[in-house]
Amino acid sequence: MRSAFAASLMSVVASVALATAPGLNPVAHAQTVNSGETIRTVIVEGNQRIEDRTIQSYLLVEPGDPFDPDRIDLSLKTLFATGLFADASFEKSGSDLIVRVVENPIINRVIFEGNDAIDDEKMREEIEVAPRGIFTAARVQSDVQRILELYRQSGRFAASVEPQYKPLEQNRVDLVFVINEGPVTGVRSINFIGNGAYSDGRLRSEIVTRQSRWWRFFSSNDNYDPGRLEYDRELLRQFYQNNGYYDFRVVSAVADLTPDQEDFYITYTVDEGDQYYYGDVKVETELDKLNASALRRALSIQEGNLFRGNQIENAIDTLTYAAGVAGYAFVDITPQLDPDPETNRINVTFAIDEGPRVYVERVDIVGNTATLDRVIRRELRVSEGDAFNRVLLDRSRNRVRALGYFKNVEITESPGSRPDRTVVEVSVEEQPTGELSFAAGYSSVDAFLFDVSVSQRNLRGRGQTVIARVSASQRQQYVDLRFREPRFLDRNLAAGIDIFSTRSDFSDVAFGGFETDTIGAGVNLGFPLSEHTNLGLRYRLQSDKLDLADVPIVINDADGTLAFQTVVDDNGTPDDPSDDTEVQVPVSPNADPLPDGTAVVDICDAEYINRSRGCRNERAEISSIIGYSFNWDRRNDPIEPTGGFDMSLSQDFAGVGGDVQFLRTEVSAATYKGIFKGVRASARISGGLIEPIGDDDGIRINNRFFRGGSSFRGFDVAGLGPRLIERTVDAEGNTVRVRRLNALGGKAYYQGTLEVTVPNFLPDEYGIDTALFVEAGSVGMLDDIDIDPARIISPEGSETTTVRLTKDAMGLRASAGLSVGWDSPFGPIRFDFSQILRQEEYDRTETFRFSTSTRF
Repeated sequence: MRSAFAASLMSVVASVALATAPGLNPVAHAQTVNSGETIRTVIVEGNQRIEDRTIQSYLLVEPGDPFDPDRIDLSLKTLFATGLFADASFEKSGSDLIVRVVENPIINRVIFEGNDAIDDEKMREEIEVAPRGIFTAARVQSDVQRILELYRQSGRFAASVEPQYKPLEQNRVDLVFVINEGPVTGVRSINFIGNGAYSDGRLRSEIVTRQSRWWRFFSSNDNYDPGRLEYDRELLRQFYQNNGYYDFRVVSAVADLTPDQEDFYITYTVDEGDQYYYGDVKVETELDKLNASALRRALSIQEGNLFRGNQIENAIDTLTYAAGVAGYAFVDITPQLDPDPETNRINVTFAIDEGPRVYVERVDIVGNTATLDRVIRRELRVSEGDAFNRVLLDRSRNRVRALGYFKNVEITESPGSRPDRTVVEVSVEEQPTGELSFAAGYSSVDAFLFDVSVSQRNLRGRGQTVIARVSASQRQQYVDLRFREPRFLDRNLAAGIDIFSTRSDFSDVAFGGFETDTIGAGVNLGFPLSEHTNLGLRYRLQSDKLDLADVPIVINDADGTLAFQTVVDDNGTPDDPSDDTEVQVPVSPNADPLPDGTAVVDICDAEYINRSRGCRNERAEISSIIGYSFNWDRRNDPIEPTGGFDMSLSQDFAGVGGDVQFLRTEVSAATYKGIFKGVRASARISGGLIEPIGDDDGIRINNRFFRGGSSFRGFDVAGLGPRLIERTVDAEGNTVRVRRLNALGGKAYYQGTLEVTVPNFLPDEYGIDTALFVEAGSVGMLDDIDIDPARIISPEGSETTTVRLTKDAMGLRASAGLSVGWDSPFGPIRFDFSQILRQEEYDRTETFRFSTSTRF
């Protein structure tokens, strides 16, 4: 069938060329000639674009040569091999050799018709024909197959492609690929034969191919792709070997088309074999600087544990790294596996020899269409001329991924120009790093929200970060301008500058309902101390103004104590005093002087002798703060770690000038563990302490620690910790009501978080992650000057007594719940469902929280 297509296409080419070259008649390709004569001249006819001399240069005969039929036949084959001619022939005319040619047309345009599933640009990347190229039958036929393969990969096996042409003047054609895409061929079911240890459902979760279901409209993994079957076979092998089945093999993988020819049935036949455990594990080496016993202790493989194939690879990496530390950059580690079917044990011996010396000949970086090469190269731990080290290559990949500029990063190696040379290729896939966003919405945290931000994390491909953000919500208005250069002065030194202005309103969550206005600027520097540690230095100068909410009260002019202003509530019956009640009401500070000699002032007025000690926070101050941050990162992956840990320590000292003096310290540490595929666990502990320096004025409320909301799920913003409360008791001393007033913040906090990601059985394309969490900790430890003495505030003659007091118990709080995150097109969204496990009676809790933020 293919030969018939090629023949018809060849005739098309010839007819096109002949139609544009009138008067040229096809002749026999070779005529019988007298080999005793010599060629006087070579005459070329029929050529339009190609010069005579060019055509004559392809011939194996020239004037003066004899008329040799064999050499003329070879010349004919040479002309066809150039791909420039649709037809050619030789004719003897006296002593002249006439060469008649029909040139292949030139492609004017390449047009695709009928394609919706695959765009034109993607197909142009795959095919060879292009405008101003030569139109040949073989090339067009090859491109038809490439287009069909693209459609097969997208699950359209019924697709067909018909090449057509439109002749133009000057021996040109428009090439048109007419495409009938056909329906998508899905996967109706995936079945397994021979599996006993694991169910079909579990095995389906381990492979990439998915059964076609209506909810997988964002995914293409439920389209049948024969190339994906081989990959799935390898995934099944890895899964079984990582669970002890050393002898596992996939006997066959068969795809059968359904009777309606719309889907495929995929059937895997497997042979699980027996489950094996580790037997003796040894390390053998003749290298002087390597101690076999010490190397054995460095391995995580233990005798009697379940055999896992991936542990063998991890052990090789561990031994390679240990040998490198000992000075052996080139080692050859061969794992020798000796399975014993009778005991179901596998004895493992790692033989370490000094391997051939291999050096990095060249480092190629591909795929970086926006990011400069040097931005990527400076993150690599290997360069040209270095000894080849796979551990350093893995570390380089993690460092490049941590930049956040790329969707995918792969590092591969290939043989170099010599046996002791290798070429390292770093392949990256760019992702957007700039953002211009306008957002408006509503959240349970900030009520109404309006957010405008412009950011670029990779300015001009140089790795520089620029952020301009304006944010406004019911609780906070924020303006921030930042610039960060990761290689300041072309050194391994990051430098940045930050200018900010913030206005915050915590009138409904903190003491007295305070508002703060902050304006300032800061500079920062950061540099690595080692491969896994770095140090950041910073300085910030800011002006803070704190205002407590104005609460007008009435005080007795005689002794400065609170005088209750009451009114008669007639309840709509002014003639009936029996239902009148006395209530306390707010008094306007603009009220006329009262006839009884009392005065209307603010609750923090100096004339009010019983004013709260918290009123001392109401002032404006300049803060000059210098600080540092130390980070230690040993995670195995910067994005989704499944092993390792990270730690951080930061301290800020306020008092290098300015009005504020304190030392604030915060520490945090986390460890990560991959349990099995799709399930990761992390445990984090953190704590902080802030202490005044130089006087007993204490720590102002705006510099204290507050926890809750996103920082402690299950509790409202500033929902746990020291708080003013009003306790009402009856005549018998029974608590009638506890009224939660305002949070005071704390000088110290501690917190622990355990989180486990769990599979939600939704396609990855949805971008939905779920996790179970447990939070535990507390915040508190106020200064004595911040704690008001308990005082009775109930009116005289009341049947109950109301006492206002400060609660500062630093008891343990705890919560647990489910967190659902969605990486939506509008930005990351999180839903937290919480259950309180432990709390104080005055804490403010919540069982549901919705929050969203804008990416930068």
